[in-house]
Amino acid sequence: MGTLLWAERQKIRRLSFVWIAIFATIMVTVIVFLSGLQENNGTRDIDTAGWYMAVAQPLATFFVLPAVIALLGSYMICREDQERTIDSLRLVPVNEAKLTTAKMIITLVYSVLFYLFLFVLTFLIEAALHFSDLSLGMIINYLKAYFLDGVCIFIAISPIIALVSYMKKGYWIALVITEFYSFIGLFASTSNTLKALYPITAVFTISGYYDASTTQVILSCISLLFCAGLAAAVLAGMNKYK
Repeated sequence: MGTLLWAERQKIRRLSFVWIAIFATIMVTVIVFLSGLQENNGTRDIDTAGWYMAVAQPLATFFVLPAVIALLGSYMICREDQERTIDSLRLVPVNEAKLTTAKMIITLVYSVLFYLFLFVLTFLIEAALHFSDLSLGMIINYLKAYFLDGVCIFIAISPIIALVSYMKKGYWIALVITEFYSFIGLFASTSNTLKALYPITAVFTISGYYDASTTQVILSCISLLFCAGLAAAVLAGMNKYK
């Protein structure tokens, strides 16, 4: 497994998708910053300590990062068939179930890294604007939230990565489906029950972004566990079919 993880990490370093994700993350921070500069009744949102880190988190999730992560993950799995490298790998031979697992683990790692990169960017802006107003507790809470977002978003979109890889319809469709899937979260967030059950908004319940009851947290955990189970079942079926 270690060798497979190393090999996949070497492959992904050459992918343009990573740079697309980095650029998209930077653009999110720019857009949030510019929106915070607008005055409303003589005040600006950007002048409130913590506002920037709080707003960038859902904006990136509803519009940018899940789609890019899904694109990355589905491409990593689909590329072996589309580029016909799987034929060479079968001669080694390579355990395809372990290979798929390695690709999903690398996708999870990059999901966390993208969210931590977003945290670093927003924290640096917050520190430049409100250094004296930031407390260690606030910083740790946001760091924990961004980290959990990275883990849970991967789980929430893992069925899409698995299904697109199973259907072999082209990895770009993963971006389109996930973008729509994430956008629906805006509407799900208006209902206390739906935001606990819908996987994208369930992420915010678990990470602590939403004030949630114990029941809502349990529902969110069940929702994400269902996503993980569905993805595992699809990927297991795909490897069995091969």
